[in-house]
Amino acid sequence: MKLKIVTDCSEVDWKTISESLKKVSMAYHEPEVHKRAFEASHTTVFIYEDSQLIGFGRAISDGEYQGAIYDVVVLPEVQGKGIGKIIMQTILDRLPNCNLILYANPGMEGFYKGLGFGQMKTGMALFTTPQAMGKFTK
Repeated sequence: MKLKIVTDCSEVDWKTISESLKKVSMAYHEPEVHKRAFEASHTTVFIYEDSQLIGFGRAISDGEYQGAIYDVVVLPEVQGKGIGKIIMQTILDRLPNCNLILYANPGMEGFYKGLGFGQMKTGMALFTTPQAMGKFTK
């Protein structure tokens, strides 16, 4: 498997980003919304096998001591091959002195614990829709 790691947004097909998020049951928006979000992020990572996008992730941060990781996706057909670890390590390498939080799908805790993350004892959120909030409070 020959992988290409890209850390800029210049050649991204934003429709593929939206469809990939939907495919893995994560929150998704119209392609232009993802384009603006990724381009406004501190760090972006896109993993390609040949010319196919197979994984991606991003982080927002002040670049000094705080950051948050979002939208980490590996397509189901290539999961378990270390691609998620490459995405996360690329993000972590670009934010070496930052405290980081992340949002993840339930069931992924073991993967992130293996990278040094731990569950928080407290946390609060304000979501733009009641449906999104309900997903996290049940």
